[in-house]
Amino acid sequence: MPDVQPLVNGFLSQLKKRKIEGSQATAKQTAEVLRSVISQQRLPHTNQAGALIDAVRAVGEQLIAANPVEIAVGNIVRRVLHIIREEDLSLATDAIAGLGISAGSDDEDDVEQDDHPVLSAAAVAAAARSTLRPPSLQTLLEDMPDSAAVPHTSSSGGESEGKSRSADKGSRGRKLKHDVIEAVNDLIQDISTCHEQIAEQAVEHIHHNEVILTLGSSRTVLEFLCAAKEKKRSFRVFVVEGAPRYQGHVLAKDLAARGLQATVITDSAVFAMISRVNMVIVGAHAVMANGGVIAPVGLNMVALAAQRHAVPFVVLAGSHKLCPLYPHNPEVLLNELRSPSELLDFGEFSDCLDSASGAGSLHVVNPAFDYVPPKLVSLFITDTGGHNPSYMYRLIADYYSADDLVVKGRTTAGS
Repeated sequence: MPDVQPLVNGFLSQLKKRKIEGSQATAKQTAEVLRSVISQQRLPHTNQAGALIDAVRAVGEQLIAANPVEIAVGNIVRRVLHIIREEDLSLATDAIAGLGISAGSDDEDDVEQDDHPVLSAAAVAAAARSTLRPPSLQTLLEDMPDSAAVPHTSSSGGESEGKSRSADKGSRGRKLKHDVIEAVNDLIQDISTCHEQIAEQAVEHIHHNEVILTLGSSRTVLEFLCAAKEKKRSFRVFVVEGAPRYQGHVLAKDLAARGLQATVITDSAVFAMISRVNMVIVGAHAVMANGGVIAPVGLNMVALAAQRHAVPFVVLAGSHKLCPLYPHNPEVLLNELRSPSELLDFGEFSDCLDSASGAGSLHVVNPAFDYVPPKLVSLFITDTGGHNPSYMYRLIADYYSADDLVVKGRTTAGS
């Protein structure tokens, strides 16, 4: 079996060097690496889910530490941990249901199948609580009430029963790994198609003769606007250039190439132009549990301008950008300081940047992200539909387990 560590090391190197552009590409590659880790993980006879969780968590902590600013990495690690727990719980529930049927199989032959005793809700709840304990038949029987226990077999059948249990453990481990890999494949597919699913909703939000404002470059925004154009919607787009990287220039060029009317404006012109705008549509770097948005720098200014002129502020975000953490969480690094060379020419300002002369020195701060509080957001559009900011925490709860909200190198919740 090939070693997965070279694959992990290669991805770690890319994260550390910031070689991967965009949350979607980062999330997809993270899921693919974790899928390889799961597929090549050898499971013990007991506690198969715990072994998978430990393996994913160990690799996940390395990936998160490599680039803490790319929140999508932590999101996918937590999503995969949640998948493992959910699949293990599903198998445990199925095993209990099977035991309930076999417990009544020793009744008289003339008893109908519907009359066989089934396990109580207490037994099912006990199995759910012990999901991460050794998921063997013996463990499941220990959690059942005495009235539902399977009768003891004779000593002559002990050896064959032991072999049967061992085979069941191995079969269940293979089934768990298979189900988890299939679920991760579905996750990768969802990440790949989130743009199309969000774009399908464009016709419901963009109407004729509207003026849309956006900032920077976002593939999700590009596909959303082009989908409205394909539905015969006629509208104009103001693109804020997004200095100092000027990603808005790239978006405006792409929009014009696909037949849309695009107008580039400077960042400082947002308040001057916002009164002509019907709607602001932007992408996001991450959506926090409180409905706040970590987005490209400059978007908080746009959101404030939109609020001042009562313009709807709409955020497009795939489900892989939904983060279960809050912005005040110490594990969330809200900003990344980029190279000063994006702002100033070192040759021209070398005298000012050198403080050794004793004169005043010039410092350059080039943050990459803004934080937009939920009170400034009108609507989120995800691949599952449109949601208010106050609903985001409930949507996020469907994707993550409480035990996995903290994944880091020093301590881990639920461990």
